[in-house]
Formats: sequence, structure tokens, C-alpha cells
Amino acid sequence: MLVVDDFAFITELVSSTLAEMGVGKIMKAENGRHAMDRIKNYNTVQSVNNIDVIIIDWLMPEMNGQELLEWIRDNTNETIKFLPVIVCSAYTSTKFVEKARDLGATEVMVKPVSAEKLASRIQHVIEKPRPFIKTPDFFGPDRRRQSVKFKGADRRKLDSQDMEVHSEEF
Repeated sequence: MLVVDDFAFITELVSSTLAEMGVGKIMKAENGRHAMDRIKNYNTVQSVNNIDVIIIDWLMPEMNGQELLEWIRDNTNETIKFLPVIVCSAYTSTKFVEKARDLGATEVMVKPVSAEKLASRIQHVIEKPRPFIKTPDFFGPDRRRQSVKFKGADRRKLDSQDMEVHSEEF
């Protein structure tokens, strides 16, 4: 796991929380450029040492969270391109969340973050991964989170009487 934040206190807080949850290998980076170097070092080839989840802040010097997320999703290396990215920021506007989502963020969390919310998001990323979608202007996890019930007549289902009739025909 890689924690990327320019505020050392937040990096330490998130890292210690992850350690308490039993996360084994936790790396830190103070900005997007440093994170990019770590990702290149650990995810160039598929291995057990790959970074498996990244938690990034949005506003950082040198290379911010948006630039890092764009670099990850535009990467040609699949061990980088498909990394789950959790954006953790103090920004709470709908516009910000939509922008992070539209750039391919896997999850978005708002600071301050509790251990419970952090654990929940990581668990969700690991246990319920969303398929990646590629369109002419988007690459990232499927942005649809809810399944919408079809409102028309469901013509594909047969009731039990119809099933008996159809089974006799074959």
C-alpha cells in the first residue's frame, strides 16, 4: 500500500491506522512525483512486491493528486494502469468528487478520515472490485455504483406454468 500526502502528520496517521488494521507493507510519498517514482520501482513488472492500493491527497506540491491519477490511468503498463486509487482530500464539493471519479479514481474519501471509513473503503476496493471501462474519453473503474431495476415488463422470465409447457416441447 502507498500513502501519498504532503502533510507528514496525515501520512503518519493513515500509515499507523493501516498498520493497526494489519496491512503489512506500507510505503509513503510526500508528493505525486515521489509516488510516481515508487510506483515505477515496484510496479514495472507483475510480482508479489507490487503496490496493491494507493491512497492519494489531491493538493500537493510538484505533482498533485490529479496529475498522479492521470499518469496512472494513462500508463501503458497494466500493473500501474489498473491500480486501485483512493483519493483522500479535504475537498467535499460535488464538483471535486465528480472530477476525481471522471479521472478514474476508484474511491473518494473526505478528510478527516476515521479508521472505520478507511477500513471500509479498502475492504470495498479489495472485495468488490469494479470492472474497468475504456471509452474514447474515459478509462477507469465503472462509475455506475447502483443497479437500477428495469421499469418495463420483464419478458425474459417465465412463470412456473410456462416452464412446464416449454420443457415438454423439447
